[in-house]
Formats: sequence, structure tokens, C-alpha cells
Amino acid sequence: YIQTSSGINAEYGGQKLARQEEALDDINKQFLASGTYDDVEDLEERLVQYKAQFIRFDLDCSGDIDEMEMKQMLEKLEQPKTHLEIRKMIQQVDTTDKGTIAYPDFLIMMLGGKNSVLRMILLFEEKAKPKPKPTGIAKKMSLHDLGIRPEMAQHLG
Repeated sequence: YIQTSSGINAEYGGQKLARQEEALDDINKQFLASGTYDDVEDLEERLVQYKAQFIRFDLDCSGDIDEMEMKQMLEKLEQPKTHLEIRKMIQQVDTTDKGTIAYPDFLIMMLGGKNSVLRMILLFEEKAKPKPKPTGIAKKMSLHDLGIRPEMAQHLG
């Protein structure tokens, strides 16, 4: 076993994260197989992104996002909220009445099932991430690709 400076057993934490990833992968497979979200563009890719996002916010790997994890997440996203606001945001999404957001609820929210404040914040965060820039040599473009009509090309010399 590896003891970290914070006193947490790193090997145990790694095992817990691996079990959580496996459980979330199973839920993703159920969502894919259900057919309910077949109309969602790039569903499989989105589920992978949402799993990573959920894991990032579920700090204790419990399988649920609780109030404190939500508070920390929103602060990281520069969207701090009061405990009452956080409780209301969780209630908008929580179908289990545990006062937390379970992964299936998180997916339903993110895939459009629930139009909540939290969904808007997370979608905004997703869109605000810089898009990867193309690497390598740019493809050769024709005058048509550049929006230059043939009659204009003759004036270019």
C-alpha cells in the first residue's frame, strides 16, 4: 500500500475509482442499449465526456454528487451558489430523493431530460473549453473553397 501525504491510502483510492469507472461504464451501456436517446447526436462520445465530468465532480467516488461536491464544483466553474441554491439545483435533478445526484440522473439531465440551472452551467463549461486546433500542414484549398468566383480570379493576376 502507498501512503500519501494526506494520509489517504492511494491504492485504495485507485481501486475505488476503478470500481466507480466500471459501474459508470455499465450505466453508459444501459443508456446506449435503451434506445431512448438514439436521437442524440454523438451519444457514445457524449456519454464518455459526461462520465469524465461526473468523476471529476464526485470527489469521494461514492457514485453520487452531494451538496459539498456540488459547491466545490460550482466554485471551480466560477459559479458559486449558496447552500439553499445548491439544494434546489439538486432537487431539480434528484429522482431518488437522497439529496444527491446519482449518475443516471446526471445523464438524464445532461442529455436534455431536465432543463435545470446546473445543466446550463455544465453545458456552458463544455462549450467554453477551447476547441483543439488542427495540427500539421493545412489542406490545399481551391479558389472555390476560399469563396472566390472564377470571374473574380482573373483579376488576381
